[in-house]
Amino acid sequence: MKIQDKKARVFKGTLRRLLRYLRPYRIQLFIVFIAAIASTVFSIYSPKVIGNATTELFEGAYGKLMGVPEAAIDFGYINDILLLLGCLYLLSAVFSYVQQYIMADVAQKIVLDMREQINSKLERLPLKYFDTQTHGETLSRAINDVDNISTTLQQSLMQLITSVITIIGVIIMMLSISPWLTLITIATLPLSLIFIMAISKWSQTYYVIQQKSLGELNGHVEEMYTGHRIIKAFGREEQSLREFNDINDKLYDSVWRAQFISGIIMPLMTFVGNIGYVLICVVGGIFVTQKAINIGDILAFIQYTRHFISPITQTANIANIIQSTIASAERVFELLDEDEEVLDTVATAKKTGEMNPESKAVITDKEGGVEFRHVKFGYIEDVILIEDMNIKVSPGQTIAIVGPTGAGKTTMINLLMRFYELNGGEIVIDGVNIAEMKRSDLRSKFSMVLQDTWLFNGTIRDNIAYGRTGATESEILRAAKVAHADHFIRTLPLGYDTVLNEEASNISEGQKQLLTIARAFLADPSILILDEATSSVDTRTEVQIQKGINTLMHGRTSFVIAHRLSTIRDADLILVMNQGSVIEKGTHEELMAKDGFYADLYNSQFSEQGVVEVV
Repeated sequence: MKIQDKKARVFKGTLRRLLRYLRPYRIQLFIVFIAAIASTVFSIYSPKVIGNATTELFEGAYGKLMGVPEAAIDFGYINDILLLLGCLYLLSAVFSYVQQYIMADVAQKIVLDMREQINSKLERLPLKYFDTQTHGETLSRAINDVDNISTTLQQSLMQLITSVITIIGVIIMMLSISPWLTLITIATLPLSLIFIMAISKWSQTYYVIQQKSLGELNGHVEEMYTGHRIIKAFGREEQSLREFNDINDKLYDSVWRAQFISGIIMPLMTFVGNIGYVLICVVGGIFVTQKAINIGDILAFIQYTRHFISPITQTANIANIIQSTIASAERVFELLDEDEEVLDTVATAKKTGEMNPESKAVITDKEGGVEFRHVKFGYIEDVILIEDMNIKVSPGQTIAIVGPTGAGKTTMINLLMRFYELNGGEIVIDGVNIAEMKRSDLRSKFSMVLQDTWLFNGTIRDNIAYGRTGATESEILRAAKVAHADHFIRTLPLGYDTVLNEEASNISEGQKQLLTIARAFLADPSILILDEATSSVDTRTEVQIQKGINTLMHGRTSFVIAHRLSTIRDADLILVMNQGSVIEKGTHEELMAKDGFYADLYNSQFSEQGVVEVV
């Protein structure tokens, strides 16, 4: 019972939150409501008019049959009725068009606002969110779930409004014909509502599972597609297919159950409606024989009975759609409610005790001095990875960071860039605590060249220019030349206008790395971060790139994450990390003389067994 109560509270809360998106469009919704009333009124009044025509035809024909003197069918009266009927249908269609047009505009604007909120939210989410969520799952929330909400707002909401108005209007028209027949029709309504409420609660669970499984399936497909070469290289196609089938079967099961349970509503509603229809025919026939009601009115009432059952059935179907929509809305709101990066003003307030958004620290010079003071950090708050790290780097120094897998090398860079917040201590750049700086100002001081290259779908020129906004053509060409990328770019058919595809697979890995190095040159940072920047190029190209990197590093503070220790022998300071702590530091010669952990790493790469990469 507690679980059901919790689900009910979540459902109602999500529905209320979704309806809040309609508030800015109250005027448009009011017009939609008026148009729906007008369209429905003209449509509902039509059976009554048809009933009058039927009565005239019946009475005239019956009078002739029975030999009543001067009995005749008044075709002029019937023509007037038909003309009136045509006008009613035309007006109903016009107001229905107005209703649909405005509602489509409102629905798309709401979805536009929602997508903008999601996009803005994704920009504010910390990296730890993306560490725990697959890309496909996030995409599913931002696209599939929002599309589901869009369809409901544009179609189902309008149908719901029309159905409610139709039910009210039909009841009024039925009461005008016969209160007793109306009472018989309404008597079937509680049974219909019981069926709808029971089945809706039952199906909601499976709609939630359905949307979650769809997100998992998108995540799996996205992951398998981006890593298809690795999958084929290791012969894991069958395993990938099995995982896909497992998720797909789970999705199929939830969709089947949700649709089956929802599908029960239609036959149940039809059954209840037919019961009412039979009762109306029997009782109405008795009333006609007693001349308590005209034959045209009873035919009109039978049509109203159908009109009465139809919107109730539509409402039942819409209730099922709403179950799916609420499940999608829950997933979207979960994304929107995720914890964001700590605001710059909040970080400052924690340090100073004041909340002044204008009091942001700014680095006025570009020396590049860096200091870690008693830094404490863990990706999970209770599991500390780095404990009391203290490092001081002078401006212009080259700092190499080495160590085995999981030592904390990449974590140290992530903290320097403030991708994660510290658990304790502080990091200072040129005398300014990075927690007191705007992230955008902080990150503008850095340029990164990573082992895993990232290039977007666009021209080579645009990819290099990504390093600095407003870069000129001559600056782009100079950066490419210094990075030794200009030669291979000019050998391409379109040169700098060559368009890279989505994964940049139309150039080699080494060429990708050259472009990222050119991008770093263009950024002209005060602090440079290199993560095995020459790992994807051949030895000859590496020599050329190393010359360019040396030029780039000149006069700049540089952090080099090294896997091949031969590349960092000339570093001003080598930090040897293990299990989140700096266990040794010094120059190459000093560390080799200590014959400690670094010496063991270095010698293991140049032993008689050959070169061993320390990854």
